[in-house]
Amino acid sequence: MSPGVGEEGRVEGITAARRRSLLFYTHAVTGGGAERVWALLASALAARGHAVTLAYDHEANGPEAGLDPRVRLLGLGANHAVAVARLARHLARDKPDVSLSALGVSNLKHGLAAGLAGRRRNAVLSFHGHPQSEPQRLSRLGNAATPVLARLTARSVFVSDGLMAHYIRAVGAVPGRSVRLHNPVEVAAAVPARDAAELLGRPRRVLAVGRLAPAKDFSTLVRAFARVRADAELVIVGEGPERPALEALIRELGLADRVILAGHVERPWHLYREAACFAASSRAEAFGNVLVEALAHGLPVASTACDGPVEILAGGRFGALVPVGDAGALAAAIDRMLEDPGPPGSRVARAALFSVEAAVAGYETLFDALLDGPARP
Repeated sequence: MSPGVGEEGRVEGITAARRRSLLFYTHAVTGGGAERVWALLASALAARGHAVTLAYDHEANGPEAGLDPRVRLLGLGANHAVAVARLARHLARDKPDVSLSALGVSNLKHGLAAGLAGRRRNAVLSFHGHPQSEPQRLSRLGNAATPVLARLTARSVFVSDGLMAHYIRAVGAVPGRSVRLHNPVEVAAAVPARDAAELLGRPRRVLAVGRLAPAKDFSTLVRAFARVRADAELVIVGEGPERPALEALIRELGLADRVILAGHVERPWHLYREAACFAASSRAEAFGNVLVEALAHGLPVASTACDGPVEILAGGRFGALVPVGDAGALAAAIDRMLEDPGPPGSRVARAALFSVEAAVAGYETLFDALLDGPARP
């Protein structure tokens, strides 16, 4: 019997008949955001028994990714024209059941390659942020081409309902070919607080995680924290261009002994386990993996009311939502959660809905609809 094949023809969790050949494509294998999502999905689908290839542009990033060893890596090279040609040759030769790309520039190159290979109806685009979050020239061009690309390819995937609605309304995505599939989040790695008493017994530590970039608006969070109870401390995990400005603001507000810029921390699970609550201050957030991670650890969450957080927190049922840019409202929400964190159980259950397993099930349903459903126009 072949390795990984059970007595009833099951291949590591799926029937052999449902085994798909899949290609995921983005500009790099390592990194945050969409790159991490693609690596998680590729690994999880390969572990389920699918034949998965992960294509990428930048050779230097390939070997560093912590991927499942069953994922085949395909380096295309950093030259855009060469990458399109190589991807088109691969699609024409290997004919994967479904090919998927993430982010504006990769969607553009994938759409071109799929057209050259005659594989447009097997191609899926995915969108992980608002167009303004991808300011690079080719990314802008890719997003501007959405009305054409979305009509020429099989589906467009969006990571939240809010993001999908924006692209349909303002960018030109096609409603009938648009699908919302949430990001996979490694909730299984969480060690949730047992109860509210455990959270109350922790130091009054507020945790925030994200790139130090304007869209995350950590300056509003720091200003909010200046109004939070004096025995609390704030730990911001992440790195980015806003660090000097945030350091200056922290000094200006006299918060140097209460606010810590911890820098980049890969998988900061221990920091979630030590925190009393979580705060997010983004001006715009297509999804918000870190909010799910916080919920999975049982933490009370206070966030600005933008697309992803509103969806994850179910309009405020599983955390506090405050207006974007409102430091006073954010401070008040943090104070309430430090005073009364509430039971963690419902938050942990909410996070489970965004697990890697849930995301894989959603993508497999999409593959089945594309490959086994009615003939596509």
